[in-house]
Amino acid sequence: MPPDSDPNILELQARIEFLEEKVLNSIEAVKENQERMCLDITKIKEAVYNPDDGLYARLRALEEQNKTYSKFLWLILTMGIGGLAAAISAHFS
Repeated sequence: MPPDSDPNILELQARIEFLEEKVLNSIEAVKENQERMCLDITKIKEAVYNPDDGLYARLRALEEQNKTYSKFLWLILTMGIGGLAAAISAHFS
């Protein structure tokens, strides 16, 4: 009886082929997931670091807007205090 015709060897050979196919399919799935993650990371990086529309650009714009509002608030507050002082001064004169 030749060694290739042994049922145990044929069964082991079939199992090895099945496992090999399963491993190759798993590797292919990992490769596809890795490509998708790489694309997602590229999109995230672009969204965060884009100099015109990125997160840091929007944050910088908000900070500048906050500074402008702060200056405007101080101007209004100073005008209000000055107006109040003028009204009190006019009242007592």
